Amino acid sequence: MVRKFVAAFALLLLVSGSAAAQSADDVIARSFAAQGGVEKLKAISAVRMSGRMTVGPGMEAPIVIEMKRPKLLRAEISVQGMAIVQVYDGTQGWMLNPMSGRTTAEPMPADMAKAMDDQADMDGPLMDYKAKGHTVELLGRELVGAADCFKLKLTQKDGSVTHFYFDATTFLTVKQESRRTMGGTDVETETIVSNWKSVDGLMFPFSIDSGQKGGPARQKMTIEKIDVNPVIDDARFRMPR
Repeated sequence: MVRKFVAAFALLLLVSGSAAAQSADDVIARSFAAQGGVEKLKAISAVRMSGRMTVGPGMEAPIVIEMKRPKLLRAEISVQGMAIVQVYDGTQGWMLNPMSGRTTAEPMPADMAKAMDDQADMDGPLMDYKAKGHTVELLGRELVGAADCFKLKLTQKDGSVTHFYFDATTFLTVKQESRRTMGGTDVETETIVSNWKSVDGLMFPFSIDSGQKGGPARQKMTIEKIDVNPVIDDARFRMPR
């Protein structure tokens, strides 16, 4: 009886200690470990993702997203034989949309460029978040569908807020919610990621569903192929003259 009591008491202390040690930094560290480890993540110099994205009810179009350090991002989608391009070159954003009647590249609106600047960070805002001037807070647990998740609040140095939901079992991201100003309007968006797969020893989500929170319009992307560290010419990110 005494032996059973001591064992149970030791287990209780162990569980209590683990709960007390749980913090935002713990969750972030476990998430990076689940994705393949900080060292491997930081060793990625470029990524190319190819797949399909919804562009209307019952309509899909091929899309290619290319990212390269330090902060280069290019997204190109082919619709009715025309290429719609959105790019961040590390300093400014530009776009080309022949479907709008414009046949030359033009600077991107400031709020869109700011959003692409955030997305162009290959490591994401949680990697070295303190050095970037951000703060993170663990808000507890919350269900996302059937998944029990840790909920983290990230406040970036510019004041924008993003909530991250990490699966409490796998520590992979399930959902993100962000609030930012777009076109002079305060907009809250959500992105649900799923179908995580291993590519070269790193975990990537192959299904991405995003849209305005509570809104009917959704944009779904299905990734079909991911190339890690492909050779990408910097010229692909430069705005054509």
